[in-house]
Amino acid sequence: QVQLVESGGGLVQAGGSLRLSCVVSGRTFSSYTMGWFRQAPGKEREFVAAIVWSGWRTYYADSVKGRFTISRDNAKNTVYLQMNSLKPEDTAVYYCARLAAGSSYLHAGEYDYWGQGTQVTVSS
Repeated sequence: QVQLVESGGGLVQAGGSLRLSCVVSGRTFSSYTMGWFRQAPGKEREFVAAIVWSGWRTYYADSVKGRFTISRDNAKNTVYLQMNSLKPEDTAVYYCARLAAGSSYLHAGEYDYWGQGTQVTVSS
C-alpha cells in the first residue's frame, strides 16, 4: 500500500518562505513522477509543480514559477516544495501526489495516490 504524508505547512507573512515535505511509503517511489497541487476554499484543486522520477526535469504552474522549487530525494522517499516570496494568494491546502505511469502531469485526475494535505496560510 502506498501512503503519502505531507508536513511543513503553517502560517507565514507575505514575502516569507516555507518548505513542504512529502514522505512516500513503498519501494517504487523512485520510479514515479511526483506532483504538488493546492486547493483554496471554494476553488478547484490546481497544479503547482511536478518532478520526474530522476529529478532532472521539473514543471511549474506560471503562478509559482521563479518562487517555488520542487525537488526529491529518492534515498529518503521524499519530495519537497520550497516556497519563497509567498503571497496571500498562495494560501491553500497543499497536496502531494503520485502520477500514474504514462499520464499527464497537469491534471489531478491522472494521479493515483494522494496525501492528506497540509495547510499553508500567508498573511498580508
